[in-house]
Amino acid sequence: MSRRVVVDPITRIEGHLRIEAETDAEGRITQASSAGTMVRGIEIILRGRDPRDAWAFAQRICGVCTLVHGIASVRAVEDALKYEVPANAQLIRNLMIGAQYIHDHVMHFYHLHALDWVDVVSALKADPKATSQLAQMVSPSYPKSSPGYFADVQKKVKQFVEGGQLGIFANGYWGHPAYKLPPEANLMAVAHYLDALTWQRDVAKLHTIFGGKNPHPNFVVGGVPCAISVNSEHEGATSLNMVGLSNVQNIINQMRDFVDQVYVPDTLAIAGFYKDWATQGEGVGNFLTYGDFPAKGINNPASNLIPAGVILNRDLSNIIPVDLHAENEIEEYVSHSWYDYSVGKEKGLHPYKGETALHYTGPKPPYENLETEKEYSWLKSPRWKGKAMEVGPLARVLMLYASGHEQTRELVGMTLKKLDVPVTALYSTLGRTAARTLETKILADAMQGWYDQLIANIKAGDVRTFNEKKWDPSTWPAIAKGAGFMEAPRGALAHWIVIKDGKIDNYQAVVPSTWNAGPRDANGQEGPYEAALKGHKLHDPKQPIEILRTIHSFDPCIACAVHVTDPDGEELVKVKIK
Repeated sequence: MSRRVVVDPITRIEGHLRIEAETDAEGRITQASSAGTMVRGIEIILRGRDPRDAWAFAQRICGVCTLVHGIASVRAVEDALKYEVPANAQLIRNLMIGAQYIHDHVMHFYHLHALDWVDVVSALKADPKATSQLAQMVSPSYPKSSPGYFADVQKKVKQFVEGGQLGIFANGYWGHPAYKLPPEANLMAVAHYLDALTWQRDVAKLHTIFGGKNPHPNFVVGGVPCAISVNSEHEGATSLNMVGLSNVQNIINQMRDFVDQVYVPDTLAIAGFYKDWATQGEGVGNFLTYGDFPAKGINNPASNLIPAGVILNRDLSNIIPVDLHAENEIEEYVSHSWYDYSVGKEKGLHPYKGETALHYTGPKPPYENLETEKEYSWLKSPRWKGKAMEVGPLARVLMLYASGHEQTRELVGMTLKKLDVPVTALYSTLGRTAARTLETKILADAMQGWYDQLIANIKAGDVRTFNEKKWDPSTWPAIAKGAGFMEAPRGALAHWIVIKDGKIDNYQAVVPSTWNAGPRDANGQEGPYEAALKGHKLHDPKQPIEILRTIHSFDPCIACAVHVTDPDGEELVKVKIK
């Protein structure tokens, strides 16, 4: 007898995502439906505004990836106005985006995804001395590995459990037979969970140095808002001085140390117990990257660290070029979404011509199930030349690997050898999780190079961070359109803008979680989330940890894809925290 399993919300942060899975008599998923259950209205909010201010609004698309939407927005305006950005500004942007990746990936692994693999309560059974021996074997250089350290962590966890104060640990499926780590490995992982909380607080300061604050650091069309002054050495200077730059170096060192000594070793150690997940959760088998981290400016894509391209049907021997400005390549469909198009729901629209016409036809809340044969999501369905594409760390690592990037090939080879799995293991839940870790290592190392180049430019007398030439709207054409492409931590992100008479005439954002979490299209073609869940066998439909593992491997952040706003600006929800 078949049944429908509902997980809502499925994310541990930004949680407006619902998964409804149909299972057969054996508990195997035959079809999954991914639904964004809140609506986004940022495009409507931006119409008629000054395009130079768009980043400040667009950045509020998400409370996690605040920086990347600001970057995509200013790049869209700069593309429309053919704006040249100074070299220092590009390096600073690279450093800020890189810091967002590293912070985001570490936080995702430990605080949002590791709990799918780590049994927190089991850590209470661990021997702290044996845990210390394990930790020193996994990562000999990490200083926090004494028996006393792990005994203190165990005591802290015990107090949480006995006091009923597990917090976000409270709703875990602790004791589920799918958990395979021994108690000592669980205790080590919980300890590193707590270490990462302290670490992330410190590394977030890089955004405040360059952008004034975090979250929602400041940006400016034409560069970055931080002026460089080599003469203001003292604390409190309003410009970026050598004290601030020295702090940036220290933060980069902290990032690299934690990635090398904790994140990479933990991923490999935990993955070794879950090699059966190297054959589950593939997805659509198509991968898309926009490319990012330019060495010679965003208008020179050949200098990107991450190349742009498409990989179809897992064929790593053929990288298909992507024309990011062609209006016949990327389109959004709404046949299973709660939107209307003036051209009809069966046709796709390029974002330059995109429409945000809300039309909810779903069941009245509260409801048991969505009508998944009809419209069932506030997410649209993006397609590249009609094909569903996976975006994110796995797509980027595959693109780097296929293009011959030496460090990527070394890291992938090391990982496959250590886990004793074939290269096809990359196309899986485990491969997606490992790719995120390897990408973090690549970018942490790259940040040192960008920092060194910035310092070299300053020492050579180049302190320019802003281009004012096209700041005045009187210099703009009557009609201009542009697209801001980038690689956000969760995947390919782009903002499209149409400027008319100095104001925003149309604005559309297609975000990573829309690419991955979007619903089926008019042809019945599934999105990556939906395709990745097919074939999963649930041990217990009431504790569907298998669904969590695969969906969390994409690092869903549905706030980027869906939003709700009151038309009169009234407060909708107030949350009080004691």
